[in-house]
Amino acid sequence: MPKSDAQARAILLDIEGVTTPVDFVYQTLFPFARHHVKEFLAAHSADEAVRADIARLREERSTEAGGQERPPVWRDDSLEAQSESAVAYVHWLMDRDHKSTGLKSLQGKIWEAGYRSGELRGAVYEDVPRAFARWKDQQKIIAIFSSGSVLAQQLLFAHSTTGELTGFIQAYFDTTTGAKQEAESYRRIAASLQSPPSEILFLSDVVAELDAARLAGMQTALCARVGPSPPASPHPVIRAFDEVFP
Repeated sequence: MPKSDAQARAILLDIEGVTTPVDFVYQTLFPFARHHVKEFLAAHSADEAVRADIARLREERSTEAGGQERPPVWRDDSLEAQSESAVAYVHWLMDRDHKSTGLKSLQGKIWEAGYRSGELRGAVYEDVPRAFARWKDQQKIIAIFSSGSVLAQQLLFAHSTTGELTGFIQAYFDTTTGAKQEAESYRRIAASLQSPPSEILFLSDVVAELDAARLAGMQTALCARVGPSPPASPHPVIRAFDEVFP
């Protein structure tokens, strides 16, 4: 890592491919949410927070309907019809891997039930708890920025396969802060952390996200845990957290 990283007082982390294997998200978390969404809405559709998710999904679906893709029909003539519409739209969004804020919020609530029942445990790479402890000893701020909801982030680290990790993390950010490929999102995060962007190191496996963070003034590094060496980019490459503030 470049020497300038020694000046970073905060580390901002993506989740997929950075703290957590991508396969866990796509082969465990997403199928769990898809399988349980119908029964979850049947049991919780009257809950205020779930009602807010449904309302947001309906609003997002109205926006989608004006585009080239054709989302499923939405019906509001009864609570049952509305829940069925929400389920169909959730499946439609997941089939397309859309980063819908309403979807992410609802998924987080479904996963919460799975974590609390013990059906789910958050997968993290083996070097994550070691790095978190090291960075805490170095008095670094550790923060998360993921497309998954803040609740989903907290649950993953609270119920990780290596134990409770939330005690190491000072802040969580999701798409309510802004899109991950927009520089303004990273400026907002820096303001929230009360730190100049130049003193924050962002780790992601997505070059476009790193480009946005760098445009905002942050330090960046491309996390390439698996596969061949990535194409050349302005971002230093790391293979493991052991390389970051060792």
